[in-house]
Amino acid sequence: MKNILLPTDFSKNSWNAIKYAVAFFEKETCNFYLLHVNMLSDVLESNSSYENISNSDVIEDVYTKPAMQKLRKVLTRISKHIVPNKNHRFYSLLDYDFFIESIRKHVEEKKIDMIVMGTKGASGLAEIILGSNTGDVITKVKCSTLAVPEEAQFTELKELAFPTDFSLNYDMQILQPLFDVLENHKPALHIVHVSKNKTDLNIEQKRNRELLDDYFSYTNHSFHYLRNKKTEVAIQSFIKNEKINMICMVAKNLNYFQQILFHSNVEEISYHTKIPFLVLHDKN
Repeated sequence: MKNILLPTDFSKNSWNAIKYAVAFFEKETCNFYLLHVNMLSDVLESNSSYENISNSDVIEDVYTKPAMQKLRKVLTRISKHIVPNKNHRFYSLLDYDFFIESIRKHVEEKKIDMIVMGTKGASGLAEIILGSNTGDVITKVKCSTLAVPEEAQFTELKELAFPTDFSLNYDMQILQPLFDVLENHKPALHIVHVSKNKTDLNIEQKRNRELLDDYFSYTNHSFHYLRNKKTEVAIQSFIKNEKINMICMVAKNLNYFQQILFHSNVEEISYHTKIPFLVLHDKN
C-alpha cells in the first residue's frame, strides 16, 4: 500500500493535482492524505493586533473551522466527481506550522511514499517557475514529489523522459519510484543526455550509463544524445518531438535539475505548464 500526500490550498491547481494523482495511482492501493497548512507566518502576521495571538478561540474561529469546512468540501467533491476506487482511501489533515516543516513532519509520521502537488507555471524566475511552495518542497523535502502543472491532464502514460548527465551513480533505492511507474504504466523510457559541446562521455559517465542500461534492461528504454548550448531548449524540443507526457529527474543531480526546472529563459518553454515532473529523492 502506498501513502500519498496531497497538499492543498483549495486552488484550481491543487484540485487538478488531486485528480491527476487519483488517476495516476488507479492500479495501486493507496491512502491519500489531503493536507492543508495554515502557515504559522500568516497566522502570526494577521493576528498581530491581538494581545494574545495564541488565543485558542481566535485560532478556532478564524482558521480551524473554515479550513476544516473546505477540506470536507474537497472530500465531497472527490466523491462526486472522481470515479470511486475501492483501493483508495482519503483522509484530511489540518496543520499550523511553517509550510516545509509541516510537510516534513507528515512525510515522516504517515510514512509518505510520494507527494503530489500542483504547480502554477510562470514566465520567469521572478515568479518562481514551479510556484514557491512546490519549488520549496522539491528542493527541501527528502521525498519523491510529482509536480503537476496547471494545464496537465492525465492521459495514458506512453512516453517518459529521464534527463541525466551520467555524472551520478544512482542506486536502486532512489530509482524505485521510477521502477514502479514503469511497471504500472508501461511507458517507453527515454534516457536523455544533453551536452553543450561535442564531447565524448568520460570513463565515469560511461560506467554510470552502463549501470542505467543494466537497471532498465527489462524495460522498453532507449538512450538519446542531444547537443545544445541551452539544456532547457534541447529538452523542450525533445519533449515535443517524442510526445513525452512525463519527465523524471533525480534531485541530487543538481546540474541538470536546476537547468531544466529553475532557469530564467522560459519564453519558449511550455513543459512547465503541461508536463508533470516526477522528482526522485534519496531519503538517506
